[in-house]
Amino acid sequence: MKGKFCISMICSALILCSCEQVFEYHPYELRLDEKYKHINEKNIERLRISDRNRDTVRFIAMGDTQRWYDETEDFVNAVNRRDDIDFVIHGGDISDFGLKKEYCWIHDIMSRLKVPYMAVIGNHDNLGSGREVYEAMYGALNFAFVYGGIKFVCLNTNALDYDYSIPVPDFEFIQEQIADTLEQPIHSSIAVMHTQPGNVIFNNNVKVPFQEYLKKLKNLRFCVHAHEHHLMVNDFFEDGIIYYGSDAMKNRNYLLFTVTKENYSYEVVYF
Repeated sequence: MKGKFCISMICSALILCSCEQVFEYHPYELRLDEKYKHINEKNIERLRISDRNRDTVRFIAMGDTQRWYDETEDFVNAVNRRDDIDFVIHGGDISDFGLKKEYCWIHDIMSRLKVPYMAVIGNHDNLGSGREVYEAMYGALNFAFVYGGIKFVCLNTNALDYDYSIPVPDFEFIQEQIADTLEQPIHSSIAVMHTQPGNVIFNNNVKVPFQEYLKKLKNLRFCVHAHEHHLMVNDFFEDGIIYYGSDAMKNRNYLLFTVTKENYSYEVVYF
């Protein structure tokens, strides 16, 4: 009897160990290995260390990786073959259903980039517990960083996904960046978001004041967004501030921006 009891205990232990390795406790649980935490903060610090008074900044805008894992891998391989890129900005919709596994799968691919990448939150990233996953992995929903004398102001603009429990867009955060850009030794600003003004996801009751706030940033050059799954170039407010929309990864291209103190240019690169 004692022998049978011991065998039963050993089998139970093996089953429990096996379950812990194979299954999550809950599909929405948020336990993360360290490599999946503070991604934006870590990569911004990499940029800070490499920022050496450069007069030309070259960065890639892309987004909407969602379920296109093979295409995202090809994107990373294509970028890694270049030696003229400073960093990559992911314009959101990292995931399709806001699941932690989706986030982790995309980061496993994007982390193989030779250059740093940062990501804003997309509307698909808010599904389920996606917002909590984004905050655990990437950090604050609104953030900013400076590189090469340019301030990049990265915003959560997915207002339809919220019930006014938090401000979207966050005008207080934008005001802080306006004050900060006036004090810092920078020459330009660029705004980054997932959803552009005029889209149903955006809070269009405030799209005009939103634009007026952005224009108070020091020398706002242009804005970048994703979301639409096709390339876009628009002067939404007819004020000279161009909004550039990146394509979805399924269409195998990205936007490459070259920015100096005097001017900027962009090109669509297919891979």
